[in-house]
Amino acid sequence: MSRKYKFHNLSGAYFISFATVYWLDVFTRQEYFNVLTESITYCRAKKGMEVFAYCFMPNHVHLIFRSANDDPSGLIRDFKGFTARKLIKTIKDNPKESRKEWLLWMMKRAGTKNSNVKELQFWQQHNNPIELWSTKVIQQKIDYIHNNPVKSGFVTNPVDWKYSSARNYQEDQTVLEIDI
Repeated sequence: MSRKYKFHNLSGAYFISFATVYWLDVFTRQEYFNVLTESITYCRAKKGMEVFAYCFMPNHVHLIFRSANDDPSGLIRDFKGFTARKLIKTIKDNPKESRKEWLLWMMKRAGTKNSNVKELQFWQQHNNPIELWSTKVIQQKIDYIHNNPVKSGFVTNPVDWKYSSARNYQEDQTVLEIDI
């Protein structure tokens, strides 16, 4: 079934969001955030990903990105596939994860409902890419991304959320480098 949202302009910049299955709050431990930051860093260095803004929330990710190789769909597909496998392994191998059995059961439950998945499903399949066509729209999406942790009640100032490019726009590249 075709979705309304697709990557039409292969060289364009896009705002995308993708969530864990059942909106599971997986990103509650440093090692899970590390998988995301290391994967973005790798994609920037080796796969032509340009990242202009991001925010990692407990159960979803927001990105403004562009594929320098004119393959945004393939880039996100590979990113989500790799991070799903890596995160599932990290959860399985984490002796401190008190929710391990429940998380894996929920991912298995999601996987059995999806014919494209062999066993466990980590991410929901849709990304809802929105092409960014003007400076005004880009700024609106950056503001939306940076204010997401504030609206969720996690912080009162966007730069206080560790896993947000709001920090990068304050010249703090310690968590993840972006292409400003």
